[in-house]
Amino acid sequence: MNIADLRKSYEKAELSESASHADPLRQFARWLEEAIQSEVPEPNAMTVATVGSDLRPSTRIVLIKEFDERGIVWYTNYQSRKGQELAGNPFAALQFHWVELERVVRIEGSVEKVSDEESDTYFHSRPLDSRIGAWASPQSQVISGRSVLVTNAARYGAQFLLQPPRPPHWGGYRLRPERWEFWQGRKSRLHDRLRYLKQDDGGWLRERLAP
Repeated sequence: MNIADLRKSYEKAELSESASHADPLRQFARWLEEAIQSEVPEPNAMTVATVGSDLRPSTRIVLIKEFDERGIVWYTNYQSRKGQELAGNPFAALQFHWVELERVVRIEGSVEKVSDEESDTYFHSRPLDSRIGAWASPQSQVISGRSVLVTNAARYGAQFLLQPPRPPHWGGYRLRPERWEFWQGRKSRLHDRLRYLKQDDGGWLRERLAP
């Protein structure tokens, strides 16, 4: 197989200025709902890109847990690689790729931690195993083997029983969008791309980009 010969014709939909919302948050809400209704695999999965002190970018997949006018929220270990990179450079880029719908959404902006109250509320809504896992996994750190995780999970499970508190090193981040881009695949690689840029007055400038 020659991967250079792999191709796909994108013909499912179009994205026009007249059919899209002037507010990118509403456009995103519409596309996310359509992804959910279409039952695409993990429609809430998004790539998070950060940049470290060495100026090298890194990416990973996380799950969006909330979005509103304040921004996009996800939860993770603050001591992980992404947590350390965000501490030094509080900016990130997000990307949703809904392959079956031939759509991509890109979001860029500044990042801040959510309040302790928000993190506590979400943490206690998680399944017990996930709450124990937040204590058991020293995310991004080198470990000698999987047995470390199993041993930690058993230890914290016995320590906290059914009431593990939220670890101090675990919580949420909120990205405040400054730039959105909506990409809809089209035939002959003449894709539709609409970009929204945050303006000083709080409004959004919508522009069409060449594919």
